Amino acid sequence: MDNSSLFDVKGKVVLVTGGAKGIGRMISEGFVQNGATVYVSSRDAKACEQACKELNALGKGKADYITADLYKEDDLKKIAEELKKREGKLDVLVNNSGSNWGEPYDTYPSAAWDRVLTLNLKRVFQLTQLLTPLLSTASTPTSPSRVINIGSVDGLRVPALETFAYSASKAGLHHMSRVLASHLGKRGITSNTIACGPFESKMMKATLEKHRSSIEGGVPLGRIGSMEDVAGTCIWLSSRAGAWVSGATVALDGGVLWRVSCRRL
Repeated sequence: MDNSSLFDVKGKVVLVTGGAKGIGRMISEGFVQNGATVYVSSRDAKACEQACKELNALGKGKADYITADLYKEDDLKKIAEELKKREGKLDVLVNNSGSNWGEPYDTYPSAAWDRVLTLNLKRVFQLTQLLTPLLSTASTPTSPSRVINIGSVDGLRVPALETFAYSASKAGLHHMSRVLASHLGKRGITSNTIACGPFESKMMKATLEKHRSSIEGGVPLGRIGSMEDVAGTCIWLSSRAGAWVSGATVALDGGVLWRVSCRRL
């Protein structure tokens, strides 16, 4: 047993929703750099095309894309059909696409709940459901297929910002992932969640521009997350090293939750 085999993801087929930008892009790059075949999916075809061009220039693995708007149920079927046609199996599903909506409590609209919960929770279940046959096909007793759900520390704590639907959706995602671990384990599929703290992303861009120093100051390790942090965690969960991990919620936050817990004692 050595690191080269313990954390090997070479040749695995990986789907990363929202994989062209932000955290999804970081995850995609990590897998490609380690020899996986990565499919990125987004409704932004130009962003997907550009991301794949850059990812393929890295060598080792390869990248392709499937344009899909996850708000449209028919596009979920399109993803499943394309993966079945092109690969016939799926080793790793990374449910990364997400939406947020911030607005004061007194005016927080019904539309926010519909939009955020649909993408962050309902579509994660539906896409996983549709891709389960491909995940089962790839699974072996020593190398189960993996579902990795990108959650948030805001689903584990009370957030400072007024993002009611977002934090509720991520808390729901964390628990749904545990429920899926129980059901999918019988089919040779693990299900885990990464509860991310602050990273460079489209969702965090405006907040980081205004409050970066205070956000970094609130992280015990003194910085926001990097590509190596989130990609490395995904690679661990997808490799032999993570083959017996299922139903876990990994707080990837530089110690933010621990610091908050200490303040409340």
